[in-house]
Amino acid sequence: MERNILMTIEYDGSGFHGWQRQPEVRTVQGELERVLTRVCGVPIAVNGTSRTDAGVHALGQRASFKGDFGIPTDRLMLAVNNLLAGGMNSQRGVGDVRIIAAEEMPDDFHARFSSRGKMYRYIIRNCPDVDIFQRNYCYQVRQPLDLQAMTEAAAYIEGTHDFKCFQAAGGQEKETTVRTVHSLIIRRENKNVIIEVSGDGFLYNMVRIIVGTLTEVGLGKKRPEDVRKIIESKDRQKAGHTAPAEGLYLVEVYY
Repeated sequence: MERNILMTIEYDGSGFHGWQRQPEVRTVQGELERVLTRVCGVPIAVNGTSRTDAGVHALGQRASFKGDFGIPTDRLMLAVNNLLAGGMNSQRGVGDVRIIAAEEMPDDFHARFSSRGKMYRYIIRNCPDVDIFQRNYCYQVRQPLDLQAMTEAAAYIEGTHDFKCFQAAGGQEKETTVRTVHSLIIRRENKNVIIEVSGDGFLYNMVRIIVGTLTEVGLGKKRPEDVRKIIESKDRQKAGHTAPAEGLYLVEVYY
């Protein structure tokens, strides 16, 4: 009997060429399908909620797959994680991708199309000195950032707007560029500035362009009120730079 399994997955994106399977390169989807096929004994195709780019990390990516296999769901997760970590003879103990939860879902459930929204976190290391050991996990900005100005700018982004100005070229063409940002919170934690954004969906590189724009506001290169005009313009060239992939984390997917 065919089963429909929903997985919650975390991964360090540093060693992957993004989520989506590609020939000849290592991807998160490709690794999961390779190992799941081996464990289940039947070909497995995984449907992910977010097609994260190379270097982007996940604390709560979601993906589903269907198949007719006998291994119980809890044992499936353990077996897959063991192989992802290198198998019984591995000295590492954990790999750079891991299933943290697995559950059986109704037949009509789809990890991507059933999703109602997502939350992303972006980490900026904001201090004069750089840290080479953090280079794959944050955006290092050495000049001081004005968090009050960034928060004022963020207020213009919250709500339902046409966010075409925050869409990078090269992504899959969308029927509409209107999206709803439910919340955009900026806070400081020691040396880090944390930006958390949740919404019903995001355009290609939308979060990274929002962060780049807010960073330019924080550096005084743009004024908070400029953000409203940027959104109204629907012009990508008027928005800020695209922040590096390394600082971005997919935190949660909502259903």
